[in-house]
Amino acid sequence: DVVETQEHYKSRWRSIWIMYLTMFLSSVGFSIVIMSVWPYLQKIDPTADASFLGWIIASYSIGQMVASPLFGLWSNYRPRREPLVISTAISVAANCLYAYVHVPRSHNKYYMLTARALVGFGAGNVAVVRSYIAGATSLTERTSAMANTSACQAVGFILGPVFQTCFTLIGEEGVAWKFLCLQLNMYTAPVLFGALLGVINIILIFAIFREHRVDDMGRQYKSINSDGEGSDVLHQNTEGGIDHVAVIALNILFFVILFVFAVFETIATPLTMDMYSWTRKEAVFYNGIILSAIGIESVIVFMVVKTLSKKTGERAILHAGLLIVLVGFFILLPWGKKLPNIQWQEIKNNSISRTAPSEMLAPFWSLPELQLPSNHTAEPVGCPVTQSWCLNTPMIYLAQYISSDVLIGLGYPVCNVMSYTLYSKVLGPKPQGVYMGWLTASGSGARILGPVFVSQIYTHLGPRWAFSLICGVVVVSLLLLEIVYKRLIAFSVRYGRMQE
Repeated sequence: DVVETQEHYKSRWRSIWIMYLTMFLSSVGFSIVIMSVWPYLQKIDPTADASFLGWIIASYSIGQMVASPLFGLWSNYRPRREPLVISTAISVAANCLYAYVHVPRSHNKYYMLTARALVGFGAGNVAVVRSYIAGATSLTERTSAMANTSACQAVGFILGPVFQTCFTLIGEEGVAWKFLCLQLNMYTAPVLFGALLGVINIILIFAIFREHRVDDMGRQYKSINSDGEGSDVLHQNTEGGIDHVAVIALNILFFVILFVFAVFETIATPLTMDMYSWTRKEAVFYNGIILSAIGIESVIVFMVVKTLSKKTGERAILHAGLLIVLVGFFILLPWGKKLPNIQWQEIKNNSISRTAPSEMLAPFWSLPELQLPSNHTAEPVGCPVTQSWCLNTPMIYLAQYISSDVLIGLGYPVCNVMSYTLYSKVLGPKPQGVYMGWLTASGSGARILGPVFVSQIYTHLGPRWAFSLICGVVVVSLLLLEIVYKRLIAFSVRYGRMQE
């Protein structure tokens, strides 16, 4: 063990801040287009339906699920700068590809699918980020550092929709740059901006990031990450096995947490278009505002749980977070008798009448209708008659939707940061790249199944079935947490080296 110098401490935290930035940009890459994927997909390829939307959203997570263990393993045995730079470069290239998916004359939806999958592959560096922070912080620093990491991720989710909302001012047509074969509009400008941020991130990794590693006590290691997870070189600090029951349980819980939030993200635009007769542009704009507000709420929650966890512990806070998420989805169940407006296929575009969304949103934001100028040709709005449940399922009132947003925006960040923190503490001081890769992969698997699940169940059975099943999944996860509650303790505490 080597006593940490002041210069080492400063360099260690500068590198951690670069990891915060990388996490922020990774979440921006996902959220900057999440509200506009559906309308853009409809625009470039009319053959795409709501079911294919689920695959578009899921493709990001498929790429991330494949890449996370690979980048995690890479980071255990090589300088972390390598997987960080390569993964970010892949994301930059994929964002540029997304900007050109409108160019081909056919199969545009498959090009979009490929672009999003590659962006997700690049986002596999989340495993590297988490494993680095776990290895570069002491046990007492860990919760705060993990909360900051998740806060940066949440800020990315805030600013992503904000950027998208700002870019709606460019409009659906935008500006055509023929010499680049590029249509710069509200759908392509955000991803090009994301690509620019990725280039800046690569420059900062080369300029500032350095390798550092400390043990649970905060003592500096001479080696950085040359010892693999199977090595016994550090036996005096890592003597004793990892509790694999706790590891598996936390992977399952993290899967559930990401699953329910992926459902929530994916369904926001189709649900509001069906329930409130919003146009594509209105759905992107209003949901961008709502998700931005949720993101701000999440950042506040991250700051609060850093202090609260010192008094109550991570396990109790995780339990409370899951309960709040359960209540949020229960509120979202359809009640009452009023049905949503029906979009009849045989009605021509120029004869459709609907309720102005500003009338429904007035109590919350008082946004005038003229802020969202519509095209001269009206677009079909309302709940499509092809979804048979529209004819007999009560609408979800805007007050329900907003209340659910607030509760899920409170519960999700709590669950996210606590599960990551508990996981890193259970694993102990060995290099965590592969284990963090598996945790990230389980979250990515949830982001795959969540959008596919909700797009299929919602399209064919409606919101009542979709949200009831989600409530059931959360209840099962609460039971699992009760079963393994006593095992979710830090490695050093488990073997008596530190007190809980």
